[in-house]
Amino acid sequence: MATQNIYILGIESSCDDTAAAVMHNGRILSNIIANQKIHEEYGGVVPELASRAHQQNIVPVVHQALKKAGITKEQLNAIAFTKGPGLMGSLLVGTSFAKSLAYGLDIPLIDVNHMQGHILAHYIDEDGFEKPPFPFLAMTISGGHTQIVRCDSYFDMTVIGETIDDAVGEAFDKSGKILGLGYPAGPEIDKRAKLGNPKAFKFTKPKVDELNFSFSGLKTAILYFIQNETKNNPNFVEENLNDICASIQYTIISILIDKLKLASKETGIKHIAIGGGVSANSGIRQALKDGEKKFGWTTYVPKFEFTTDNAAMIAIVGHLKYLEQEFADQSVAASARLKI
Repeated sequence: MATQNIYILGIESSCDDTAAAVMHNGRILSNIIANQKIHEEYGGVVPELASRAHQQNIVPVVHQALKKAGITKEQLNAIAFTKGPGLMGSLLVGTSFAKSLAYGLDIPLIDVNHMQGHILAHYIDEDGFEKPPFPFLAMTISGGHTQIVRCDSYFDMTVIGETIDDAVGEAFDKSGKILGLGYPAGPEIDKRAKLGNPKAFKFTKPKVDELNFSFSGLKTAILYFIQNETKNNPNFVEENLNDICASIQYTIISILIDKLKLASKETGIKHIAIGGGVSANSGIRQALKDGEKKFGWTTYVPKFEFTTDNAAMIAIVGHLKYLEQEFADQSVAASARLKI
């Protein structure tokens, strides 16, 4: 049978990045992202500003994605978009645009769960990157999410552990705010952690049942620690910044690895895949590599550009659903709290 020529346009607008990607038979031809810098001055994403910026960005971003891919919109076979979870105003922009374009071109519409996108990003055809075999454990870590998911097939996924309060990305950002670092603070903490001593200061790890996570207690502990130390020495943060960052990062990573270790032991699964923006953290990547030697894991990390919020991950889910003829109709609606 001749190979199908499948072009999928992926659209992602769940938070503050407007993204569009074109995929051809599982390979990415273009992956365009428009970041919104405006949120930096507020120290976090402002939902109303995010949705307005999506409205301004979506047409140019899609146009650029098609242009870079070297195809016309008439060559598209389907349009995949993020249905949720995410910020409602942001999701509505992407959903409305995808529905209108699919309707206008009279081609199928495919709704995608953002969290499945992070996991299935591993299946984008990319030279030098292995695809995890089923079953595997996926740890999705980002600004808004922290989950461990058991994956038995492309669309047979079970959340076996998740955060009961803050996500890991929030823990990095809020810790950074306490230290007076800019937003987002994760990359800055990672950079400084390389120069510091991870055992300089000890922070208590929260005790949470089973495979779930909690980061709000750690954030409070860091706040009190900094307040107490600066009472005695107003220059404490400035003089110890690298060591503080290294100690915070060490604690966060050990919380993640402890849970992953437990999940692997309970399920007997040794294939571990990570995704989400926080998987760009060098300390987490190193801890996973160390896990290969210590625990006999095989670990999978997608290409850097497919870890943060992007449309390539939406396009691959769209491609896999297209092969199964799993389409949505025009009544499909965005869902801020969509579950896997």
